[in-house]
Amino acid sequence: MKFGLLLLCCFFSASLFAQTRGRITIEKDPLIDSLIAKRIQLSITPSSAPSAGGVITKPGIIVAQMGYRVQVFYGSDRRQVFSQQAKFNGLYPSHNTYITFKQPNYYLRVGDFRTRLDAQKFMNELRGTFPTLFIFREKINAPSLDYNNDR
Repeated sequence: MKFGLLLLCCFFSASLFAQTRGRITIEKDPLIDSLIAKRIQLSITPSSAPSAGGVITKPGIIVAQMGYRVQVFYGSDRRQVFSQQAKFNGLYPSHNTYITFKQPNYYLRVGDFRTRLDAQKFMNELRGTFPTLFIFREKINAPSLDYNNDR
């Protein structure tokens, strides 16, 4: 009786391991591939129009690295930050501007400087126009290097 019960348990447990290989079918929306292609295209040549995040970028390849930015303005009024951004872009159109929100304030930071010395020079240039200036170390979109003048 014990032997028959053991044989019966072995027979049923052997059938549990007799699974067949399945086939996985991935179903996705075809727009996903177009969004990925669009993202790759934007990372190579970003547009110069402001995006929803408040970033105005100039054309070029985006390479992220640690660097420095100058904080030009901060405040809790969103309209003031955007007016300061417009003022800055009118004076210095060649520099990128970045607006971030950390509750309860908006922060306007400008530039993508590789060294603190470059950020300090630019901050000294801005001192007469913008009263509260600070330098912050953060991840930047590194400007492309010009190797044409190297010998």
